[in-house]
Amino acid sequence: MEQSRALPTEVDLSRPSAARVYDYFLGGAHNFEVDRQLAEQIAAMTPNLADTMRAGRAFLRRAVAELTRLGVDQYLDIGSGIPTVGNVHEVAQGINPQARIVYVDIDPVAVAHSRSILEDNPLTAVIQADVRDPAHILAEARDTGLLDFTKPVGVLLAGVVHFVPDSDEPDRLMATLRAAVPPGSYLVISHSTFEDQPQEMLDAQKLSARTATEITLRSKAQVSAFFGDFELLEPGIVHMPLWRPDSPGDVDDRPERFGAFGGVGRKPAAG
Repeated sequence: MEQSRALPTEVDLSRPSAARVYDYFLGGAHNFEVDRQLAEQIAAMTPNLADTMRAGRAFLRRAVAELTRLGVDQYLDIGSGIPTVGNVHEVAQGINPQARIVYVDIDPVAVAHSRSILEDNPLTAVIQADVRDPAHILAEARDTGLLDFTKPVGVLLAGVVHFVPDSDEPDRLMATLRAAVPPGSYLVISHSTFEDQPQEMLDAQKLSARTATEITLRSKAQVSAFFGDFELLEPGIVHMPLWRPDSPGDVDDRPERFGAFGGVGRKPAAG
């Protein structure tokens, strides 16, 4: 069912949105016919893409659950997309009801729906900002009053840095985010890759150019570099299903088929 109520007037429904395509693959209701048409084209080329999307969401849930158990009680989720089942606040607050989350997305549809869904949750906030402007994100996040940047923060970039082309200097923006958080903070990244991928998957990625956010595939070494001097938690940068699965049975014999790496790093103490 199309959800068109409360959408900002500037929302362009004639062009597919990456956030809405992602929502469709996750089984959400916040998408439109133009998004579904592109999603079906992509799915026809890569039948396991919906599984890939779900694997990405499962990785994020496992990472947030692990960090919350380690004592992290505040999160900055950049590129959060449209809320669907298993969002960060549901996972974190299910373990620690006082956990605080600031969601960030550039898509006005994602932001509008997020604010509507979360209006009764005072420990969450939603801001509209571009991942390519980390200084603005950090300023807006501070203004919410929910995050204390003198204490450890979990910075989440699940499936978003691959939307930043090399020309927009992703290394620079990642360095800004790393510098903004204190020791003991964590960085969670999942990122699409060309490594170990069949040609049909690489061809399907080219269709992302039809949205406003084309995907840049990167190597494991490039993804590792985004963590800077953060100390990687075991098992390091791995194909997403391999990052601390809930059980061995959750990992099939081809974890690389999901086309993305995931990892979690901790900022070490100064010196």
